[in-house]
Amino acid sequence: MERIASEIRPAPVVLDGAIFGPPPRAGQSCRLYVAGDDGASELMRTLFKESAVEVRSAGGHVGSAAALKASFAGFQKSARTLAGVSHALADAHGVADLLTEEARRMPSQILSDPEYLPSVAARAWRWGPEMQEVADTLREAELPSEMAEAAASVMAHWEKDKDQYELALADVLAHLRQGS
Repeated sequence: MERIASEIRPAPVVLDGAIFGPPPRAGQSCRLYVAGDDGASELMRTLFKESAVEVRSAGGHVGSAAALKASFAGFQKSARTLAGVSHALADAHGVADLLTEEARRMPSQILSDPEYLPSVAARAWRWGPEMQEVADTLREAELPSEMAEAAASVMAHWEKDKDQYELALADVLAHLRQGS
């Protein structure tokens, strides 16, 4: 979005937007996050005031709304895709019902609880090699292994956080940025 904004300037106003949720219909709304000029953002609120589109601010920096969308979509789409691969692997080994049963016991609010991430980083040193084993198992079942390999690669950024369960969330997130 920042690149696009730089190409269309000197336009008087550039507004970044991202839509969340299904198309609005009776009793169901969606959210439109906008980032950029405050006046343009306020105009958007006015335009959608009597509609099923809830306009929210993502801040004054053009690119923030797009980054929010990319962050959320990256999780949502990847999680659903990974679920498909996991179910295919379980099905290939005749344990699909057991996988579903175990999944029902898991906390379902992983993305909405970032305070959980320091414990993930603290265990990444052992989870990374496990994800490589998962990748091997997927390949043997003739299933895509790239997501498991990517998870192992990301976990390598947290290897230095081994068993440090008390790390601050900000430090854990910063360790993902270092060396990438």
